[in-house]
Amino acid sequence: MSGTFVGMPAFPEAAREALADSQLRHNLAHATGTIRAKRAKVVAEVEDWEELRLAGAAVKERALLDLDTQLVRLEETLTANGATVHWARDGDEANAIVAAIAKVHDAEEVVKVKSMVTQEIGLNEALAEEGIAAWETDLAELIVQLGDDLPSHILVPAIHRNRAEIREIFRSKMGAAGRPAPADLTDEPAVLAAAAREHLREKFLRAKVGISGANFAVAETGTLVVVESEGNGRMCLTLPDVLVSVVGIEKVVSRWEDLDPMLRLLPRSSTGERMNPYTSTWSGITPGDGPQEVHVVLLDNGRTRALGDEVGRQALRCIRCSACLNVCPVYERTGGHAYGSVYPGPIGAILNPLLKGVGHDDQTDSLPYASSLCGACFEVCPVRIDIPSVLVDLRAQVVDAHRGGVPKPEAVAMKGAAYVLGRSRRLSAVERFTGLGMRFARRFGPAAWIGARDLPDAPGESFRAWWLRTDGGRTDGGRKGDGIDD
Repeated sequence: MSGTFVGMPAFPEAAREALADSQLRHNLAHATGTIRAKRAKVVAEVEDWEELRLAGAAVKERALLDLDTQLVRLEETLTANGATVHWARDGDEANAIVAAIAKVHDAEEVVKVKSMVTQEIGLNEALAEEGIAAWETDLAELIVQLGDDLPSHILVPAIHRNRAEIREIFRSKMGAAGRPAPADLTDEPAVLAAAAREHLREKFLRAKVGISGANFAVAETGTLVVVESEGNGRMCLTLPDVLVSVVGIEKVVSRWEDLDPMLRLLPRSSTGERMNPYTSTWSGITPGDGPQEVHVVLLDNGRTRALGDEVGRQALRCIRCSACLNVCPVYERTGGHAYGSVYPGPIGAILNPLLKGVGHDDQTDSLPYASSLCGACFEVCPVRIDIPSVLVDLRAQVVDAHRGGVPKPEAVAMKGAAYVLGRSRRLSAVERFTGLGMRFARRFGPAAWIGARDLPDAPGESFRAWWLRTDGGRTDGGRKGDGIDD
């Protein structure tokens, strides 16, 4: 009971469809504007915010530069704490590991904490193929799942839905998935949240297996950390007998004290709060308290590829706060679905090509161009990821990946321009036909260009002709009939 991004069109095509949806644009503008205002208010309270950003970036960068050592250390401390550590090279391996654990315990359903990485690898769909129902317990993720929809935001997956749409989803879909919505359900937020609470409570109480991701993994102590706002994560992490945590290898930090700047940066940058309402930490097994079997799946899935990119590796600092989405003028108008991935917005435009590589499919190759390069994303990033610089570098990689094949029209145009501009005589000869060329462009030029721009009139005389006529501007010279329209 969920959609899939497989087969999504390239960004320009998907964005064009999204721009035609006025209700979507209204929902996005309202939601992102509200989050931006909340973030700006709480960030302004911190006098040393820039120093805090530098500290957060340093924590992540230090761990990434020593990632092999820190991961081995994390495995050792987790194992010492009673957890079982698994390594997965890609999503298929991770999905198989989780499915095998669920089957060993005869689990026909599992409850999940909101997790980007499990969406990245398509865990829900993989479990469904094995006859195991995976239930999202985050309110927004529940809305997306019940609506057979796709997430469109890192923090607020159902940001593209309004209250009336959510009420209709709950009213028509909850009953088929468990406890139905109340007959008198309204679209008041508190009423909708209460309906979700009652629906989920029975799933929490009967689940044998819980699944989570992690915001951070502390190598020094073997501790995983999840921050959330609703309490559903706390229920998933404590009630089931078995807990499986799927963790991207970039989530590791070296020391316990490294959490200090991260837990101050993340809530302000994401939900606009000074502190997360729920911060859960767990280190393996505690007899008689919480899950008595803990598994941790450390996932690569393209992260070592990204780590090898000297410019792009900084994207692995990302703490999934979504601040870059909320300030991006492109995202605000198109929403997340147009990016064709669980990672939308500016960070998705760099993270997806870094994880998957470029030159393989048009959808991924289109993402580095889904930006105006305004730089707002870098200004708000709590760990100082220079997204515009990475976008420019990835654009060059996309171009390089397609060299040697059938040249695109713009490539032909650039080669033609280089040929003409390479010799003064060629340029002089072509200048004489500029007027004719402009008239041709007005009539037959690309609709996307001439439909939104007025092409200027060709000048009556080229600079070269003027220079010759006036002896480099030294004489007045009479107007001669050697203009470029001749």
